[in-house]
Amino acid sequence: MNNVSTVSVFFLSGLNETRNYRSPIFFLTLMCYFIILVLNICIVLTIIFNNELHEPMYILVCAFCINSLFGTAGFYPKFLWDLLSPVHVISYSGCLLQAQVVYSSACSDLSILALMAYDRYLAICRPLEYHSVMPKQRAITSVCLTWLIPFCLMAVNTFLTSRLKLCSPHLNRLICLNWSIVMLACFPAETTVNSIVGNLTIAIYVLHSVVIVWSYIFLIKTCLGSLENRRKFMQTCVPHLISLFTFSVIILFDVLYIQFESKNVPQTLKYFVSVEFLIIPPIMNPLIYGFKLTKIRKQIVATIKIK
Repeated sequence: MNNVSTVSVFFLSGLNETRNYRSPIFFLTLMCYFIILVLNICIVLTIIFNNELHEPMYILVCAFCINSLFGTAGFYPKFLWDLLSPVHVISYSGCLLQAQVVYSSACSDLSILALMAYDRYLAICRPLEYHSVMPKQRAITSVCLTWLIPFCLMAVNTFLTSRLKLCSPHLNRLICLNWSIVMLACFPAETTVNSIVGNLTIAIYVLHSVVIVWSYIFLIKTCLGSLENRRKFMQTCVPHLISLFTFSVIILFDVLYIQFESKNVPQTLKYFVSVEFLIIPPIMNPLIYGFKLTKIRKQIVATIKIK
């Protein structure tokens, strides 16, 4: 390959303004990561070790929590290390790996949300066909695809980025993001393929959003005419809608931040916006599903009482 990068490490400047607050930020970040680990592992183990929860809906919830653990593992350990270190650097390969993990995790979240919406559509709108269309084995296969396909798509984007010759090792970020690395390219003309593939990837996940909207339109139409269906909707669909709304708002802010970064916005707010999808959903989602879904809540309460 001709376009081999001469950059061996990246310098992350996102923490430069936090010199006087490193200790409290480290403590809060550590607590946040600890809470994420405890909540998500609790939901995952509850679903895995209880046969009653081996149903498609709960398998998808389990996958959602596992994906949160995967995505946050790409950010928190390195960020905590940076807070203790006087120099904030990351290797070139480590930066690409972090971008790969963070992006593929975010895309998997949207894929799982789309699968959840389709699952609820089948359960409420086509209940007689539900178990034949969405058996447990098919749900597990679908979950594997929601992890594998985004990972492969992001791997293509990451590979294209790795071919670029970069003119600067400085990233004004807390974490490595694929497009932030692309923007450091010496020759903008070489990023055309990156832009095309990136836009195609965005288009694929816009289609996921269409599936979600389509599923909920039919769900709402079906639930309006039946008290029983309305009860099912409130019990099982509301947690999905809250997760979807939270995820959509956060990703929208993140996209706006990347595309239309303003110098008038305080740096602290900019950095929070850039990583909020690794803070809010991983904490909110297990809380929402743990408290709202009756079967999961009962199992967790029963486990606590036994101990």
